[in-house]
Amino acid sequence: MSSGPGLESLVDQTISVITNDGRNIVGVLKGFDQATNLILDESHERVYSTKEGVQQLVLGLYIIRGDNISVVGELDEELDSNLDLSKLRAHPLKPVIH
Repeated sequence: MSSGPGLESLVDQTISVITNDGRNIVGVLKGFDQATNLILDESHERVYSTKEGVQQLVLGLYIIRGDNISVVGELDEELDSNLDLSKLRAHPLKPVIH
């Protein structure tokens, strides 16, 4: 059973997930279910700051509950690899309020 349009086409692709608590997790989508629970491999969390560059915290194999997901997007790996995350400054995302 499909959990939404397009997720099937993202399996084995690098995706970016924004969670309800404002975290940005990047990894390779390995699977999902009808509740949109996601399984990511080779994943890391990107922590944004206005004072220093983006920190990348290694998570490895990671499961994200579907009820904690705000946005799922395909990541352009070529464009992403050209970014210098050490020079990027940004405010952390605020939690989503429903």
